Amino acid sequence: MPALNTDLYQLTMAAGYFLADKTEEQATFELTVRRLPPVRNFLVAAGLQQAVEYLHKLQFQAEEIAYLRSLEQFQNAPPAFFEYLAELRFAGDLFAVPEGTPIFPNEPIAIIRAPLIQAQLVETCLLSTFAFQTSIASKAARCVIAAQGRSVVEFGSRRAHSPAAGVLGGRAAYIGGCSGTSNTEAGMRFGIPVFGTAAHSWTMSFPTEEESFRALQHLLGKATVFLIDTYDTLEGARLAARLGPPFWGVRLDSGDLVSVSRQVRRILDDANCREAKIFATNDLNEYRIAELVHSGAPVDGFGVGTELATSADAPALSAVYKLVEIQRGETIQGAAKFSREKSTLPAAKQIYRTPTHDVLAPYRVCDINLKGEPLLRPVMLDGSLLEELPSISATRDHASHAIQALPERLRSLEPVEGYEVKVDPRLVAMAETLRREFQLTGNKV
Repeated sequence: MPALNTDLYQLTMAAGYFLADKTEEQATFELTVRRLPPVRNFLVAAGLQQAVEYLHKLQFQAEEIAYLRSLEQFQNAPPAFFEYLAELRFAGDLFAVPEGTPIFPNEPIAIIRAPLIQAQLVETCLLSTFAFQTSIASKAARCVIAAQGRSVVEFGSRRAHSPAAGVLGGRAAYIGGCSGTSNTEAGMRFGIPVFGTAAHSWTMSFPTEEESFRALQHLLGKATVFLIDTYDTLEGARLAARLGPPFWGVRLDSGDLVSVSRQVRRILDDANCREAKIFATNDLNEYRIAELVHSGAPVDGFGVGTELATSADAPALSAVYKLVEIQRGETIQGAAKFSREKSTLPAAKQIYRTPTHDVLAPYRVCDINLKGEPLLRPVMLDGSLLEELPSISATRDHASHAIQALPERLRSLEPVEGYEVKVDPRLVAMAETLRREFQLTGNKV
């Protein structure tokens, strides 16, 4: 990720911090989501692997520094600032919840503790990395819940907002519980199972549907999935049944999936193709999947495209990256916002999870009276990775188990009573002390 892939004001602040002689100050920022989207009962944290790679490789190239020198905003920046950028490497600490962990409003997904300039510069990339993959993983989890054990495959690369989003969307969807992705690069880079055989254009490119099916079967053998609704769905099913094994199954991409799947299942069974699977696509989302499952439609798996790759009903999260501590010498000072509806609590925090609620408490405080599992863990110290991150399959398993451990009501597709996140009184007291120090009354300065 290029160092300039950030907002300009991160760089102008960096220059300002340098001029103000704040290069030795240590800052702690927390990355959180202010509120859940209206149709989410929880989120699934994702993006840590890419965040670590970005921090590890952060470096300004000579041409990037030359570009900054050319901008009007940096005409008053001293040459020493650009020399500082040339030598800059991330030398801070990263704490994070493991990928796949369910999270709730105002809980830190990640904490950065680093020299102030470094901690500030990485904000934009970390926000976009965590927020995007968390959105997709959370949507995938809902689709998987709706499928009730049937396979869900991420099929949305062609609808993703960029080729890069298609790759990372496939990764995040797998963490959220999908069986795999149609994106081949995601499969290669992350070791995710890949799925897909042929489109309608394949069938239409042959003189007859039968010739197209035979050619596909010759190529793919038992991995063949016949797309049977290019012309007449039931005739396509009869053709697949007549050709017989080897083939995995058939795909339905149009029509009344409940009625058609039942008719197709009957055709396959009557031809003694009972092992053949039925895979459904066609603008699916978690609600449509739930309807199909509830109806008893004999569908064995679902391909979800646009709705999943874009998290269509909740395409953006209210993710924020806020300063919570600043250290000058040996003195650590809490930092907080008190503006209306956007207030924050000072101090780095730990999340303690119990079966019924979470507790936000000061990270630096050891308290044997705090019950629950601490979720945030050290990932990088002084710019170095402490240990290899879990494999993608281990991360997916963690997500599955962690979601199952949530109260059952939260796995509903409809909004329910929220999961309680309690705030340790010490954090509230810190905020009130800061408020008094800065002579605040209510929400007004």
